[in-house]
Amino acid sequence: MGFWWKMKTEMKRFAPLAIVAAVVLWQPQASWAADDTQALRQQMEEMKKQMEEIQKKLDQTESKTAKQAEDSQQMEERLNKAELHTATDKISWGIDFRTRADSIHYDDIRVAPADFTNLFFVPVNQGGFNGATQSQIQSGMAAAAAAGMIPPVEKVDADNDIIYTNRLRLEMKSKINSQLSFAGRLAAYKVFGDSTGVEFNHGSLGDVTFDGNTSSLPHGDTIRLERAYFNYLFATETVPINLSVGRRPSTEGPPLEYRNNSEEGGSPLATIINWQFDGASLNFSLEDATGIPGAALKLCYGVGFEGDWGNSASMGSSQPVVDDVHMYGLIGDFYDDEVSSVVATYAHASGITDGFTGTTVMPYIVSVQDPDGDGTGNYIFEPNYGGFVSRIEPMTEIGDWDAASLLLRTNTAEIFADFDLFLAGSWSHTKPTEVSRIPFYQLMGMGLLSSNGQLESQDGYSVYTGIVYNMPWNARLGLEYNWGSQYWFNMTGAEDSLVASKLAARGQVWEAYWHQQIFKNTFFVTLGGQYYDYEYSGSGNPLGAPVKISEITSVNAINAVADEVWVAYLSATLRF
Repeated sequence: MGFWWKMKTEMKRFAPLAIVAAVVLWQPQASWAADDTQALRQQMEEMKKQMEEIQKKLDQTESKTAKQAEDSQQMEERLNKAELHTATDKISWGIDFRTRADSIHYDDIRVAPADFTNLFFVPVNQGGFNGATQSQIQSGMAAAAAAGMIPPVEKVDADNDIIYTNRLRLEMKSKINSQLSFAGRLAAYKVFGDSTGVEFNHGSLGDVTFDGNTSSLPHGDTIRLERAYFNYLFATETVPINLSVGRRPSTEGPPLEYRNNSEEGGSPLATIINWQFDGASLNFSLEDATGIPGAALKLCYGVGFEGDWGNSASMGSSQPVVDDVHMYGLIGDFYDDEVSSVVATYAHASGITDGFTGTTVMPYIVSVQDPDGDGTGNYIFEPNYGGFVSRIEPMTEIGDWDAASLLLRTNTAEIFADFDLFLAGSWSHTKPTEVSRIPFYQLMGMGLLSSNGQLESQDGYSVYTGIVYNMPWNARLGLEYNWGSQYWFNMTGAEDSLVASKLAARGQVWEAYWHQQIFKNTFFVTLGGQYYDYEYSGSGNPLGAPVKISEITSVNAINAVADEVWVAYLSATLRF
């Protein structure tokens, strides 16, 4: 550019002389002899105009060159910024925000009358149970039952006409290269007007702030780590292997994507596992090796409870009260051609405990004064009038748990109408080994799905099915039904519900919903309703033998027992 700029300057300096010389050499000698002054003046005027035109063009060329230089500099700056952005910004973010209104109505809740529950706070020397030993309390209850002196339960209704919630999820994704990637999710979930994060306990696992449900149920305005894990792909020719370690995507798995109007939210089937936990997985993609579309096998491992950290008892003795709880799983994708799929999940946990470390507000506090540790101590019952937060933790390994589930899904658009159908059948098996040493449960002789010290293995069953139809106006209409048997037990305490996990119900649950797109799938509203019809007590709780609702006594209803629940909800969801 410097060479051409210099040439342009020299041309401007010598242009007038060159033009004059050309004119002089061109004119015939006869014109000078005639001294035609008038003609020379006219030629000079024309030459002046030509010089002005040349100067104008030179000025335009100079301006254009300067503009090109400026544009080139700006382009270079933009490219440098783009390169810097690519080099430093490694995470892509996504937003999932939902505002929801629920109207919840409980019918015929079974509760023990006050004249019975107050006996636990009356001193033993005044005819009550406060300060009595376990054998004294159990003998007194047995005698009262034999004499027909235990009062019948009372039935009450409870309504929350409107309750609002906000749920925010911050999705994180990063692909470092073709083999290594990262994914995570931060979440906050709160009720309007509440940020304490600790609920009043009614006897359900959902009433306790556990590590497994902190982001999936309303727990205040704190942003929590729900997921964070890496994926490393071993690029083999026939069987690609994927290793993943971290806080697992173990909530909202298939087939909850239909009611959530979303993609699959997690790996294990939500029929048996819907719980946040930390662990690892090893996935084998078998599609190329077998020729079966979508075929894959995933080995899973997780830690349900860490016994040596956070357990106060482990600080006062050489060994913790309970050991770590390890969970193992197997997920098989037998077929998936994006129209129909067959998926199965198996899970096993040995030495599961009588709870998880967490916080809650207990209606009363039970403790045992047993300095000798021989089980003959006195039970002390104190009402929690101040609503003080209690830290709870497991004290006993109560047994082993196994569960399996098979899910079938298909879309009928090619053979009938545009329906999505799914059907899941599940099985659970519990093998109790010991009665809980938590004072209240110990008093009742409760273990893994057992009471009165009767430690017996039990099998439970569940069926979950649904149909979703693509309606006009970019809407989807869904109808779902699930049923659970008396001894059905799964790990779904993190299911998104203000009532309780419907997939843990020992009884039946109906649900209908309408998803209406407003701006594609980025913004939509959902109108729905649920009806819970419990048949047995303790749905979702591993402690105590389930009792038929119609046969509940005051002894079984010290904690309230739900019978029927009606829920109507309306939500607006923004995802981008």
